[in-house]
Amino acid sequence: MNKLIAILISSLCICSASAQSDWPQKPISLIVPFAPGGSTDITARLVAQKLKAQLGQNVVVENKPGAGGNTGAQFVVNAPSDGYTLLMATSTLATNMSLFKNLTFDLQKDLVPVSQVALIPNVLMVNNDLPTNSMTEFIALAKQKELFYGSAGNGSSQHLSGALLNSMINGKMTHVPYKGGAPANVDLLAGQIQVVVSPLVEVLPYIDSGKLKPLGITTKSRTPRLPNVPAIDEVLPGYEVALWNGILAPAKTPAPIVNKLGAAIKKVMMDPEVQKTLADQGSKAIGSSPTEFKEFIALEVPKWARIVQISGAKVE
Repeated sequence: MNKLIAILISSLCICSASAQSDWPQKPISLIVPFAPGGSTDITARLVAQKLKAQLGQNVVVENKPGAGGNTGAQFVVNAPSDGYTLLMATSTLATNMSLFKNLTFDLQKDLVPVSQVALIPNVLMVNNDLPTNSMTEFIALAKQKELFYGSAGNGSSQHLSGALLNSMINGKMTHVPYKGGAPANVDLLAGQIQVVVSPLVEVLPYIDSGKLKPLGITTKSRTPRLPNVPAIDEVLPGYEVALWNGILAPAKTPAPIVNKLGAAIKKVMMDPEVQKTLADQGSKAIGSSPTEFKEFIALEVPKWARIVQISGAKVE
């Protein structure tokens, strides 16, 4: 009897290993936890298209927006750990760990990192009528005069970017939340508010047309897309807000599948066409290993917790 049990266990292990080595054998769902048309959705569709050639299976993007990205993330957390349901995560999910009091999943425990896809800078923009043309002038003005900065909502990256800056300069900036980035930009153009710190990919048309003035980039280094716009860190050492996209899988997804997928994503992110497309949007292609992405997220969660604390933002 013991021998029979051993044979059965061995057979199951062999079948499981074979299934992992043959993965994928059917289309893969890539869940975007935001609405179609946004920067995360655009990047996900670019990566999905290229992954098909690497994996030999379709990668189908599905949008499941809601609760600041938490609805889509929870869907993936609840999915089978077989590599066929993946999440296009963003830095928003690291923020949500501190922002939401009653979060039903843990980013670091319930999901396994596969690969960071891109690094995305925010850009500080001001209305053209504001009498400031550099970060140095802007900081001096924000210390002397109340300035209103708009955001896509309480706890959004725009809100947290502005709150961190205001805290570091001891400024007089006042937050004005909107129901999305687009209406905030409309009011910025109209002069109803003076400042927005927005993901670069979402506002390049306004910058390229000269309708808004870009004064500073929130990442540590400048972006090739706007080489003459300094990093805010150059004027205000220690300031950094870096957004990112990356792919995660449900916890307990077998390591061979995670590693195979991670290697495929790395090849996609090394594709010159992908790199150029992202660079034209102001983003930087990454393509990290699962281990590197895990270490990156481990640093991101406490970093965003500090920024959330500074902003005072909370979402029930």
